[in-house]
Amino acid sequence: MEQHQDSNKVFLTAEGAQKLRDELAYLRDVKRPELAARLRAAIQQGDLSENADYTAAKEEQGFLEGRILALERMLAEAIILPDEAASSDEVRMGSRVTVIEEGFGDEETFQLVGAAEADPMNGKISNVSPLGQALLGKRVGARVRVMTPNGPTVFKLVRIE
Repeated sequence: MEQHQDSNKVFLTAEGAQKLRDELAYLRDVKRPELAARLRAAIQQGDLSENADYTAAKEEQGFLEGRILALERMLAEAIILPDEAASSDEVRMGSRVTVIEEGFGDEETFQLVGAAEADPMNGKISNVSPLGQALLGKRVGARVRVMTPNGPTVFKLVRIE
């Protein structure tokens, strides 16, 4: 279990890994050639020292190549979370958990994912987030205390799916 709290590792669900592979393919196969064409056109305009198109395209190329490298690295080092995480009786990476904030009646459901895939607005929280760290390894019925911007908050673990 300890390995899942190593923030240097990239944990991805199968769905998250596929999204990154799709983004990488798009950047390599579509955006890179488009950008190369823009650069060629800007170079053909002549004086590059005052060519805003060339400067903008070079900056975009730097960001594009940086994102491609980051995606390649993430995918090469990724640990794909097994689907059976849902069948565990304790919270693991990939688990879908339902919690109730103490003092409120509304249930909230999250999937515990790696930082690269975290999207709290869409129900995916990172294993390195305060709530994610507090929930890892816990069983149904556990109460966890988490520091939030509004101060300490207690959550009760209602369900693990």
